[in-house]
Amino acid sequence: MEKPENQANETLTETTKQQIQNQTTDTEQTTITTNNTPSENITEQQTKQPQQTDQDPDDENTKEDNTAQAEAKLKQNLALIEAALYVAGRPLDINEIGQVINSRSKKKVKKYTESIMKEYVARNSPMEILALKDERYVLQVKAEFTPLIKKLVNRPLLSSGPLKTLSYIAYRQPITQKRVIEVRGQHAYDHVKQLKDMGLITSERVGRSVALKTTDYFSDYFGLTQDTSVMKRELKRIFGDAIKEEGQP
Repeated sequence: MEKPENQANETLTETTKQQIQNQTTDTEQTTITTNNTPSENITEQQTKQPQQTDQDPDDENTKEDNTAQAEAKLKQNLALIEAALYVAGRPLDINEIGQVINSRSKKKVKKYTESIMKEYVARNSPMEILALKDERYVLQVKAEFTPLIKKLVNRPLLSSGPLKTLSYIAYRQPITQKRVIEVRGQHAYDHVKQLKDMGLITSERVGRSVALKTTDYFSDYFGLTQDTSVMKRELKRIFGDAIKEEGQP
């Protein structure tokens, strides 16, 4: 009779063990579920997802406004430089151009002016902006157009006689004053004096002779290059028959 009782005890023991094990499993599942709160799930999802930064529309509008203002300012400066060169009718140096656009930056002024120069070249304009020595710039008609419009040029100052004397000196410079008087006549003394007073020519004593030649201002005044060899070709186109060995006042 003991054997059946032992079997019953063993059966009871196994049942008890299984119940304890089931309770432990339920407790672990409950603990896991309780610890894994919604807030932690959300945080984990946010960590996995790329963060998105919202840009303030006002910031974008500000950037666009600043860009538009900068472009408008640049156009205004370019226009002012072009207008200044046109109105001046003479070369302007870096400092003078800088005053027009209210800038002390020579680098900036030079950059702006050269930008306009490129625009004139690109559109094949009859006008051109030339860079002269000593950081000066001049707006002028191209040399090939000068003979066609020279009658309209409002440059006063020189009547036919002094103009012929000047062209003769310019084409043959440096030339002695004695030779100029021989060719142009005694009235050329007055022409030479007038031309020197205007700053168009200068004299230099060479031995017993006085050599005459044009000044940089002469080149600027007539819109000519300061390269003598190139200038002589331009003078032929501008003055034509005025350049000759014999002449009349």
